[in-house]
Amino acid sequence: MKNDSSTECWNKVGIEWYLYAQTNDFRMDFIMPFTLKQLGDVSGKMILDIGCGEGGYSRELAKKGAIVTAVDCTEVAINYSKLKAEEEQLNISHYVRNSNDLQGIPDNTFDIVLSSMMLMDCEDLNGTVKEISRVLKLGGKLLVSILHPCFNGKDIHWSGGNIVPQVVINNYFSPTEWEAPIAKSINSIVIWRHRTLQEYIKTFVKNHLNIIDLNEPIPDDQQISESPRLGFLSKIPMFLFFELEKIV
Repeated sequence: MKNDSSTECWNKVGIEWYLYAQTNDFRMDFIMPFTLKQLGDVSGKMILDIGCGEGGYSRELAKKGAIVTAVDCTEVAINYSKLKAEEEQLNISHYVRNSNDLQGIPDNTFDIVLSSMMLMDCEDLNGTVKEISRVLKLGGKLLVSILHPCFNGKDIHWSGGNIVPQVVINNYFSPTEWEAPIAKSINSIVIWRHRTLQEYIKTFVKNHLNIIDLNEPIPDDQQISESPRLGFLSKIPMFLFFELEKIV
């Protein structure tokens, strides 16, 4: 596997992160339901879950009848994903790979590639998108979710309590990276990256991926009642979803 700053920092993250991810309300009650709804009927579809983490999406897609390949740069994540798939008797192929080098996966293999909340973590954005495009079939779809570059990153200031946080953008046009804990309750340090929207879009276009949909989803009343802090997302979009199609 090719190593870079992304793989090095994420390989220092322990199992506690992958357990936490399965209890996080933003992921479980908002991002994942929206993602699965956008993917629709996946029965019989060849799907790559790139940056699969603990494999939650891979398992849900396999249960829905998809033929799933799960890739992550960390052995901890892949080993956990394999274990959970075996426990649930799900047939999922697993690879430990840097997302910019999907060695062993042939060209034009997948109907769908899912990249959930991982592109902003890649050191090599163009290399990753190039590899995604390579393994997608012509006309295949890529569903991407990222932290919204206009409203998220190191310049969100939480006021505490039940007060709605303020979002302060100091320099949107200055792509940068910094080190910080992966979550307030987890001490593992990872590299966070800010990129502009135009960098993402130009990278997609360069690699023959055409944007066919874009969403800044808003939580519904039921989601907010189950997790009140999701109400913030009805005012400020923390997450941005692209749907793309391979055209060449």
